[in-house]
Amino acid sequence: MLRSNFSIYSLLVQFFQKSEQIQKIKAGTVLFQEKDAVEHVYLLLSGTVALGRVHMRGKDFILKILNSREMIVEYQLFIHNPHYQFYGKTLSDCEILAIKKDHFEEFIMNDPDAMNAFVSWLSTSYLKAQMKCQDLIMNGKKGGLYSILIRLCNTYGIMTEDGILIDLPLTHQELANLTYGTREVIQRALKELREKDIVSYDQQKFTIKNIRYLKEEVDCQNCAYEICGVN
Repeated sequence: MLRSNFSIYSLLVQFFQKSEQIQKIKAGTVLFQEKDAVEHVYLLLSGTVALGRVHMRGKDFILKILNSREMIVEYQLFIHNPHYQFYGKTLSDCEILAIKKDHFEEFIMNDPDAMNAFVSWLSTSYLKAQMKCQDLIMNGKKGGLYSILIRLCNTYGIMTEDGILIDLPLTHQELANLTYGTREVIQRALKELREKDIVSYDQQKFTIKNIRYLKEEVDCQNCAYEICGVN
């Protein structure tokens, strides 16, 4: 079997699930805070985790929302005494495999297949971040919202008769945190989209009825799903 065809997530699960216990963690649990000393790398087996930062004035910014089969590595690797760059908090009940930082780095350094897979993962993560920054900078607050809705469709979308259901409960405030805007601005933009029958909102879940409209407004390049997401 060619292990080099495996993702870094699969390789880590395969290697560490024999020695590490799966932890069941309740929704709303803080895994780590910004500037905490790094102790673990996390493999998200099921559930949803938000990564973000809190501004000195108290404004919360969500940088990523990760779902199952994701890896959480939010620090500068291979340096002495690193610290987490963001906070990590569970949005739903989760099952997580926590790997000690030193064991993770040792595995990456000593397994060529794991190193290759990890570099590929880092490359994709870099492109995601660059594309997200481009959308938020070039398209303004309203376009930033449209871009995030498209990304949510790619990551959490389920096709229904009414359109694409974003199968992730989100409040208007959480959506504002994802777009780095205010709740008032997001509410006005969403009201306009509802009036045009582009979007509907029920029980904290959005349904995108006309994704083509959103894509045309932000000059969407139809990137691959693994690049255009919120994870």
